[in-house]
Amino acid sequence: MNINILTIFPEIFEILKFGVLSRSISNKTLLISLFDIRANSVNRHKHIDAKPYGGGEGMVMMAEPIIKTLKKIHKKKRGHVIYLSPQGKKLNQKKIISMSKLKNITLICGRYEGIDQRIIDKYVDEEVSIGDFVLSGGEYAAICLIDAISRHIPGTLGNKESYLKDTFSNGLLKGDVYTKPEVFESMKVPDVLMSGDHKKIEAWRSEKALIKTFLKRPDLLQDIKLTKKQKKLLEEWSSNAIL
Repeated sequence: MNINILTIFPEIFEILKFGVLSRSISNKTLLISLFDIRANSVNRHKHIDAKPYGGGEGMVMMAEPIIKTLKKIHKKKRGHVIYLSPQGKKLNQKKIISMSKLKNITLICGRYEGIDQRIIDKYVDEEVSIGDFVLSGGEYAAICLIDAISRHIPGTLGNKESYLKDTFSNGLLKGDVYTKPEVFESMKVPDVLMSGDHKKIEAWRSEKALIKTFLKRPDLLQDIKLTKKQKKLLEEWSSNAIL
């Protein structure tokens, strides 16, 4: 996969050299190409922003430097052009999986009060948000998106099964996890996890994932089709919890 990034702060993406994501970059299954918008400024002062027409707070990133930068990327290599914006569609695991299957993606990282609307109208295929909050720049949202996508690219994770059991992978949150020591501050690891009975362990984990989702993110249960067993489990658990 090839990901192009348009930004005025390319140095922020040095963070991609660390952690599991760096594996995909090292083995070239993920290619990150950085394009400095400021290098395509249209004035000698290297300004890439200006005051908004009609007045208002802050500054707006101008169309020309961004479009000039975008046009330096061959149209086929641009692929799906995404503008990272709090006004976009909220990112979720389903969307990440869909994006991970694309060959080329181009991310436009905005700053200040945003980018000139004409860029969005003519060149952007989709606006994407990582949540209902505002960041100081699209670079941070881009890093989150790239990291999430990379987990679905072969060779990124040491265990290829990991992403299949991540939170949201099956619509539920991930269940409880434990590691050494077996006893810590009088708290013991559940016996079932020490039993060696993989069938019982899997059933326990599935149950914990369902209950944790019910407690922390019940809204997620509206988007998945629960089995009769899962429905019965929730009913029993709810009854016992009330008692």
